[in-house]
Amino acid sequence: MNSQLVLKPTSHFNGEIKVPGSKSISNRVLLIGALAEGESKFIGILESEDTRYMREALEKLGKNFSNEKVELFLGNAGTAMRSLTAALCLKNGEYILRGEPRMHERPIKDLVDALRTLGANIEYLGNEGCPPLKIKANGLNGGVVHIKGNISSQFLSALLIAAPYCREPLEIIVDGELISRPYVYMTIRLMEKFGIKVDNNDYKSFKVEKGVYKAQNLEIEGDASSASYFWAAKAITKGNVVVKGVDKNGLQGDVKFLEVLEKIGEDLNGITIDATLFPDAAMTICPIACYAKGKTKITGIASWKVKETDRISAMANELRKVGAEVITGDDFIEITPPKEILPATIETYNDHRMAMCFSLLSLNSPNKNGAEITILNPECVNKTFPNYFTEFKRFSATLQ
Repeated sequence: MNSQLVLKPTSHFNGEIKVPGSKSISNRVLLIGALAEGESKFIGILESEDTRYMREALEKLGKNFSNEKVELFLGNAGTAMRSLTAALCLKNGEYILRGEPRMHERPIKDLVDALRTLGANIEYLGNEGCPPLKIKANGLNGGVVHIKGNISSQFLSALLIAAPYCREPLEIIVDGELISRPYVYMTIRLMEKFGIKVDNNDYKSFKVEKGVYKAQNLEIEGDASSASYFWAAKAITKGNVVVKGVDKNGLQGDVKFLEVLEKIGEDLNGITIDATLFPDAAMTICPIACYAKGKTKITGIASWKVKETDRISAMANELRKVGAEVITGDDFIEITPPKEILPATIETYNDHRMAMCFSLLSLNSPNKNGAEITILNPECVNKTFPNYFTEFKRFSATLQ
């Protein structure tokens, strides 16, 4: 896209917002609800590109996945691609799963290997190890299966969601350290809400008996990752910002971002932080680092490399444009703040979080002024927060 949005520097950022529903919870309950016995009702489901792909896929598949020859387009929705790959193997039919070019670069080999162990017939239609996929489904056997823990927690979540419908009880053994544990915790808690218990052995292995999900009526928590931009803006500007709808004691690991802000403090001190438990919201620390006193180092972010873009590389490229010094490694980024934030045109790499993070650098802080920031392809926020820039402008225009 050639569109762009120019954000002028502003000292004002005030208002109240109820953030959209959690993408991670929304896509999980949509799928579990489709597998469940009975009719579920969900209040506050996120209306966005990612959830639209999941909903359209489930509509195409029909009730109880009754349509047995279906081709699905899932955009760049990782949760939809990974979880449907496992769920469709439970059924009988022939399915093709495609996505955007970036989705066809994102790894799915470990999940496919695990499903093949359980008897799945899955073929790669493009690059080995990545979508698009062709599934000739005939059920999954159960038994014991191994999955690597260090690439994407979505692989494990996909297996867990499918597990009750295997022919035999399923034991999943995690090889190596499991990243993004809070997302697995979320999956397990949601499965329990639908009546399926998961025996969790300290995130090293999991056992799930055969069973059936029972329909539920649920209210979806506001998205903590989406809230992080407004919490960060409050920290930067010292504005009067109220975020509603996010449960601090809820299912989302990204609420830990509030603990990070406490550590950064009123003066915005540079910190070293392990973000293993909140990788999505950890991106929002990067713009704050540009206003901070001293260096900021974020570790535990290896999963950034296999997200909507290689986020470690993308973040480093764009931070350098505003004058920051950046050092990166396989699982860390270290940011030395610029003396002044420079005006810049920000490439978003079709990644919603890049767009939202860099909007924050247009804000003036008591520490340092923001700059004119031009966001390329601002529509990429449609993935999780379609009205983000409308709300951002509303807050920026509001005097206390």
